[in-house]
Amino acid sequence: MIQYLLRRLILLGGTILISSLIIFLICRLLPGDVARVLLGREAGEAALAALRAELGLDRPLPIQYLDWLIGFVSGDWGMAYSTRQPIRPMVLERLANSLLLAGATLTLSLPLGIALGVWAGWRAGKLDDTLISVSTLAVTGLPEFVTGLLLIDLFAFRLRWLPANSSIRPDTPFFEILPQLLLPAITATLVLLAYIARLTRAGVISELEQEYTRTALLKGLSPLTMLRRHVLRNALLPTITVVAISLGWLISGLIVVENVYNYPGIGRLLTFAIDRRDLLLLQAIAMVTVVIFTVANLLADLMYALLDPRIRLGSEER
Repeated sequence: MIQYLLRRLILLGGTILISSLIIFLICRLLPGDVARVLLGREAGEAALAALRAELGLDRPLPIQYLDWLIGFVSGDWGMAYSTRQPIRPMVLERLANSLLLAGATLTLSLPLGIALGVWAGWRAGKLDDTLISVSTLAVTGLPEFVTGLLLIDLFAFRLRWLPANSSIRPDTPFFEILPQLLLPAITATLVLLAYIARLTRAGVISELEQEYTRTALLKGLSPLTMLRRHVLRNALLPTITVVAISLGWLISGLIVVENVYNYPGIGRLLTFAIDRRDLLLLQAIAMVTVVIFTVANLLADLMYALLDPRIRLGSEER
């Protein structure tokens, strides 16, 4: 298991390093001039050149990349071009908000999606299986802004149960934030629900066709015990991958949801950085997202290895 973990850690470090280079190059290849965006169209060439020198944009690209990477690793993420504020506390504050929303979404979507998938797999081909599949796909097919507006109209304006605006303030206690998290979390849950349910359903159906499940039933195990002890352990392996990928999407990909509810997450900060062509802020957000994706995939690999020892044994033999 230790060798398996070391292999994955080396792969994680290499992935982050390559991603950092790609992020830097893409940001530098974006059309437009940062100095022109900051100073406006009427700025003279002397002022533009002075600002480029101040921001370090006139130095060779390899030097810019190394300075940025070393600073990022050491915790010095620089100053935002557009606001002249330190980037690190700004990103970490928004990241904490996004983690809250991601946690609320996974708390809702995982139990519900797995339960629906297990039931649909157990009842494969029956009416309830069809209803679950069709309803979850229909909800997932709706754009997030449509789902969000429908939920706001129902729960905020008609029933008046939840607030329509989720612009939480810093340092607000969790239980005061919770009502403002529910509508964005429900919207994101409806996006994930079909993926989790369908993968779980497919895994359950596949495992129920195996000989060991029939043997367990013939030996007198109840269907519930057989599902819990034998089927779910293997059926949930594909679901783990979806959860790992979804975590990265929940952190930085909820741009539409955050804008609908005015939620101050890292997705809205990303759109702000793109609009202002704030390269350092954009690079910091992209790097944080990459780190979250890679760590989530590492945790998924470790859970795979724990649930299925053949994975880590095969890796160690190689």
